[in-house]
Amino acid sequence: MPVSDDFAENGILTRTIPGFHPREAQRQMAKSIEETIDKQGVLIAEAGTGTGKTYAYLVPALRSGKKTIISTGSKALQDQLYSRDLPTIIEAINYDGNTALLKGRSNYLCLERLDQQMLSGGDLEAEVLSDVMYVRQWSTQTEDGDVSRCHSVAEDSRVWPLVTSTNDNCLGSDCPRYKECYVLSARKKAMDADIVVVNHHLFMADTVVKDTGFGELIPEAEIMIFDEAHQIPDIASHYFGQQLTSRQLFDLARDMTVAYRTEVRDQVQLQKSADRLTQMVMDFRLALGDTGYRGNLRELLQGGETKRFLTLLDDALELSYDVMKLSLGRSQLLDSAFERATVYRNRLKRLIDTTIPGYSYWFESYGRHFLLAITPLSVADKFRELIKSHKSSWVFTSATLSVNEQMSYYTDRLGLENATTLILNSPFDYQHQTLLCVPRYLPPLNQSYTAKRLAAMLTPVILKNQGRCFFLCTSHAMMRGLAEEFKASLPLPVLMQGEMSKTQLLQKFISSGNALLVATQSFWEGVDVRGDTLSCVIIDKLPFTAPDDPLLRARIEDCELRGGDAFKDVQIPDAVISLKQGVGRLIRDVHDYGAIIVCDDRLVSRAYGEVFLSSLPPSPRTRSLEKTMKFLSQRAQQNEIQEISDS
Repeated sequence: MPVSDDFAENGILTRTIPGFHPREAQRQMAKSIEETIDKQGVLIAEAGTGTGKTYAYLVPALRSGKKTIISTGSKALQDQLYSRDLPTIIEAINYDGNTALLKGRSNYLCLERLDQQMLSGGDLEAEVLSDVMYVRQWSTQTEDGDVSRCHSVAEDSRVWPLVTSTNDNCLGSDCPRYKECYVLSARKKAMDADIVVVNHHLFMADTVVKDTGFGELIPEAEIMIFDEAHQIPDIASHYFGQQLTSRQLFDLARDMTVAYRTEVRDQVQLQKSADRLTQMVMDFRLALGDTGYRGNLRELLQGGETKRFLTLLDDALELSYDVMKLSLGRSQLLDSAFERATVYRNRLKRLIDTTIPGYSYWFESYGRHFLLAITPLSVADKFRELIKSHKSSWVFTSATLSVNEQMSYYTDRLGLENATTLILNSPFDYQHQTLLCVPRYLPPLNQSYTAKRLAAMLTPVILKNQGRCFFLCTSHAMMRGLAEEFKASLPLPVLMQGEMSKTQLLQKFISSGNALLVATQSFWEGVDVRGDTLSCVIIDKLPFTAPDDPLLRARIEDCELRGGDAFKDVQIPDAVISLKQGVGRLIRDVHDYGAIIVCDDRLVSRAYGEVFLSSLPPSPRTRSLEKTMKFLSQRAQQNEIQEISDS
């Protein structure tokens, strides 16, 4: 029986899942995935919001009886897929296979590192030491060691890097607690499972970095499915390059200190060289200047002062390497640290040599930390080889893959020339459910007064709509400026990204019922607010990536080397996909309605604006905020009448 029958009017999903309604686009997608699995092909499927893509790939994957890896965009989506969607389909079709959820190492408690902290925690701050004690207590109760389930300790607590492991610092089979390892247990479960749910970062890290402990975490599979696949090109770029971070170096110095205090107490030089490494890391961070900044590493190292601090950091790392070498074989922790120091030395020398062509060299500073990175200008060749090296069926799906009804932008970035492509439009009635407004008399972009004027212009709309609004910004500066203006003038709850966790913000937004949420990148995608709690999405401007962003510059350079037009071939497609993601926050259900307001005249005044407009859902358009307010008011009244009649 073909899988498409499951999605029919009288199919098994209609009979077993309450509220399930057949959708032709969903049936088509499931049929295409079934065909891709049968012929071991590659399918790239854009499934508009409301298509039901999750069920469309789960049913054929489970029906196939083949080992399947499903990768999604974040740990939150991974948990949702594993805990909600997958069990629903398993029950609906009476699937009897095994399933597993697999996360990266740093998501599981490391019992050995916890033991080390308990032995040597004398210099920890009181707050961190308190969290160590909470974790110790929790460790006696947990079954799977998933740190997200330790609710007594904040998810951003500084204790987690101390009591979890990474690919770098895991002791592998030499670990004294190896047989009790939660990562090993999770991997064994994944090896035995028929369906394994992972996330993109874990998949790419596992593909590129071969584990030294007990091999790769993710098992081989016959079917590979990537949901939220629009994220894959950037994540692949990240992992196909090389990085060195302050966190890695701080962690190295910390392990040297722990080894000295617990196992190699006669080697006082260990403590001294660890302290020097820590100091040089902090000094180099200060030399980088502003926080929250990305820049060009090639240009940075042309400055004599910065290069001097990087040389001092290199010297400190060299000293740590030499000191540890004297005590090899006396401590497994120190032996592991020595191996990492060897890797970091080579990586730092690779980063300092900025003459190698074909790569972007960049850095990022944030808070107390920094990241130094090299990224290949293109990942197409490497990703193409990855596909060829696995005899599997590959499915890439997202609501935002095409630009102007074409998939070439996505296929070119990943080198997927022979893939089958499919574009399935959303079943939602955007002509009646939505209105797109580009207001007249907008203030100029990127001026000091832009936030103030935008807030004044849009306050009447937000008040008329009784809040229920996302204001999505393209920069933190604009977000802070707008939030400040709205908090001073609106008699409504005004929430801002960063004031609390993303989950808490969403819960507060929904429970308030009349709130304005001002946010940046975190809320442009992966957020699902249904009903009239959200009926207006405002976007401050077209989401072009800053031209000095080093990753964008790398792709521009690659495009120009191939004779392309970087603005047309790179910058516009990037911005189109981002805008589609932001606009997609509004309509999440057949009964939703609302207005999309884009505060950027370029959408209607520049020729390239048509590329954006033709890539968005087919909403009616207006330049009038008055008409927008009237639309919102009328739709709210219609919904109230409908609710009364339904009750």
